[in-house]
Amino acid sequence: MKHMRKILSLLLAVTVIFSLTGCIQNLKLGSNAVKNIDKKEPAAVSAASGTAAVESVLSPAESEVLSESSAEPAAVSQPAAEEVTSEVIAFDPSWEYAANSKINSGTATLYHAKPTGSRGIVVCVNAGHGTKGGSDVKTLCHPDGSPKVTGGTTESGATEAMAVSSGMTFLDGTPEAVVTLKLALVLKDKLLDAGFDVLMIRETDDVQLDNIARTVMANNMADCHIALHYDSTDFDKGVFFFSVPSADVYRSMEPVASHWQEHNALGEALVSSLELAGFKLFEGGAMEMDLTQTSYSTVPSVDIEVGDAASKYTDDILNSTADGLVLGVDSFFKANPKS
Repeated sequence: MKHMRKILSLLLAVTVIFSLTGCIQNLKLGSNAVKNIDKKEPAAVSAASGTAAVESVLSPAESEVLSESSAEPAAVSQPAAEEVTSEVIAFDPSWEYAANSKINSGTATLYHAKPTGSRGIVVCVNAGHGTKGGSDVKTLCHPDGSPKVTGGTTESGATEAMAVSSGMTFLDGTPEAVVTLKLALVLKDKLLDAGFDVLMIRETDDVQLDNIARTVMANNMADCHIALHYDSTDFDKGVFFFSVPSADVYRSMEPVASHWQEHNALGEALVSSLELAGFKLFEGGAMEMDLTQTSYSTVPSVDIEVGDAASKYTDDILNSTADGLVLGVDSFFKANPKS
């Protein structure tokens, strides 16, 4: 009996030892598992969302939702920017009065305003002078060959005038043609911004288009014709336009008879707006003159003298002059809508 107790005690001890050994092994395995987890590479980071990727713990459906939410937004198509377009205009010998032109190998450029703001009105901007050799060529003053009724660059009673005069010279030595071109380029941009299309007769120092060619182009391609000039006097006398002479023989001649009133109305609108812009007017802003331009014009047409040889022509002054002219064009077409 005593021996049995010793045997049982020995068996119990062996059992305890085996149990303890198993626990120790399990503890080692658990420790190794923890170490293996610690040694794993860090989770990948999504560049789109800036968070750690968690797809491994999500269901396939959840992973798909996450992928969609972190995708780059779809590109939004932008409408093409509106631009000013242009086309070259050549002289057409079949146009009315074209046969009276002697210098017409040059071209003009028609600029179309941006479509959204376009008014559908074409303004011809004619930078006065700037035709090499133009003063050596003569053209008929009137389509029917009748004599001039007023004096000017060409004397009263003459039947022919210079195809294009060379213009005067400013007191600082600058040719008039240089300054009228500067003003014309400023005016072009401002008219386009205001929604007007612009027919530019001249954009360089020389264009081979005489006064009749310029006028005939405006008749056929524009809704009005504005020729920019500075007078030859030298006391800064102010702004004015050459109005249509009141002589019956002149006002009864075609195309003057059908259009002289609109010529004068355009001139009045321009000088009135320039006066509002702060420019002084010379003798009420109008002086009668028999010009080749208005003698051949079939659209509202005016030669406007925006100063003289003593006038300043800084960038600020040219900008203000152009602003006044744009206001004048606007007021004219509001009072005389294009049909």
